[in-house]
Amino acid sequence: MSRILDIQRKLTANQIVLSDEINESEQTTNFHNRGIAWLLYAAGNCFCDPMEACEVYTRQCSTLVTCKDLAVMSATLANKGVNPVSGEQVLTGANIPHILAEMTMEGLYDYSGDWAFEVGLPGKSGVGGGILAVAPGKLGIAAFSPPLDESGNSVRAQRMIAHVVKSLGLNIYAS
Repeated sequence: MSRILDIQRKLTANQIVLSDEINESEQTTNFHNRGIAWLLYAAGNCFCDPMEACEVYTRQCSTLVTCKDLAVMSATLANKGVNPVSGEQVLTGANIPHILAEMTMEGLYDYSGDWAFEVGLPGKSGVGGGILAVAPGKLGIAAFSPPLDESGNSVRAQRMIAHVVKSLGLNIYAS
């Protein structure tokens, strides 16, 4: 877990901490993720104890980040892995296209395809109500505001980011 906190701290240039309260709550309700972990294991695609992997994944999802932290994370991705606050090369630039592709395909859960079509930027949401989006080579955007929709994404954050992207002409699929 210390390695995960370290990378989150480098991505945000901030002292990220784990919330024991959130982690405890999430560990008792992560049945869907446990099911996925067992399916990956059964298919030969999980190379450790599936419940340990699920526990670590859930724990890393229980860190406390601010909207500013999300903005710095997204700006780091937009800046080819260089954190614009610290100047540190946090992620290898060659890995950024892979990360952004995964964000496009799965970053907003069941709404990911619609998000890609409507907003046109890689994005990632969290069940706490935060969303970040990346305009590669240009900027990162973040918003935070509960409540969540049926897919687990912030309703207001989606609207705000979509508005900013449209206003600035950042949709990477628009001609």
